[in-house]
Amino acid sequence: MKNSNLRLITLLLLAGLSAACQTSRKKNQLSPAADVLKLTPGENNPRNSEGDFITLRDGRILYIYTHYTGNSADDHANAYLAGRYSSDNGKTWTNTDVKIVEQEGMMNVMSVSLLRMRNGNIALFYLRKNSLSDCIPMMRISTDEADTWSDPRPVITDRQGYFVLNNNRVIQLKNGRILLAVALHQTPKDTAFSPRGRLWSYYSDDDGRTWKSGVEVPNPAKVITQEPGLIELQNGDIFLFTRTMEGVQYFSWSKDRGETWSSAQPGNLKSPCSPASIARIPSTGDLLVVWNDNGVDQRRTPLNLAISRDEGKTWISNKVLESDPNGMYCYTAIHFAGDDVLLGYFDWKTTGVTVKRVGLDWVYRE
Repeated sequence: MKNSNLRLITLLLLAGLSAACQTSRKKNQLSPAADVLKLTPGENNPRNSEGDFITLRDGRILYIYTHYTGNSADDHANAYLAGRYSSDNGKTWTNTDVKIVEQEGMMNVMSVSLLRMRNGNIALFYLRKNSLSDCIPMMRISTDEADTWSDPRPVITDRQGYFVLNNNRVIQLKNGRILLAVALHQTPKDTAFSPRGRLWSYYSDDDGRTWKSGVEVPNPAKVITQEPGLIELQNGDIFLFTRTMEGVQYFSWSKDRGETWSSAQPGNLKSPCSPASIARIPSTGDLLVVWNDNGVDQRRTPLNLAISRDEGKTWISNKVLESDPNGMYCYTAIHFAGDDVLLGYFDWKTTGVTVKRVGLDWVYRE
């Protein structure tokens, strides 16, 4: 009898341990976010800054970011474009950089956007900074899966000045048009750098060989607008979002594929003067936003994500990605990889880049 009881107790203990192990494994499998790449500054590398992703035809994912050199982490300090690769859908990454673009500008090159064009080529966009009145988006093309790149060509040729094009910002519309939005802060004729960026879109209907300017986005309230982004809606309208000093992202819409725009107005995303990033989830068609859900003060923390099932009219399933009250999280690149999404962002606190791998199941979990 005693032996039977002992065997029963042993079996129950083993069953409990097995259940606990299974629960632990389940929790690990459903871990909301995993840091898969940390680009931490080091000697002669005071800052590693925001970039963008592209999936290559052999299945590898390439992440191109801005690698600073020297002693300064300032926006205008020396920097070139560097790349890291993942061969397992973003779970692990190469340990060393591949130099993608040398420092072309008198200041630096930065703010990468990558685009797989409908013709199969890869377009690389970045800012070439020469001075506070000369910062222009440049474009290069690769026909061999990012092994080599064409010579750079300027996107903007009809105006001169300091134009800001954020990372992960260039889109191609359903009709093939390539579209981006910029903020102009200073021209060679201006005596000072203006915090209020004047917003324009630029578009190309010939795969980037030539570019045209849309009409300036109306800003009747004269609010400070900076670092605009774009997303194409299901009905073909273009949705523009931009950071402001008003405690909220401002929105504008275009019904003619980026040629004219409605007046900028307060949107439904509380925000400091920090950029949001929005992308469409391929598997569901919903919108995913990553931003600082903080309209109370100007801190770039926390870092949140949410989804919209109604083309940005409402946002649900708000999740916190980073919550350090001293963090300064911004400039997120969004890239979908199977059942996961890769989020690469910059933190001013550490002057480094983090890439997180997040399961879409967690994104949708209420």
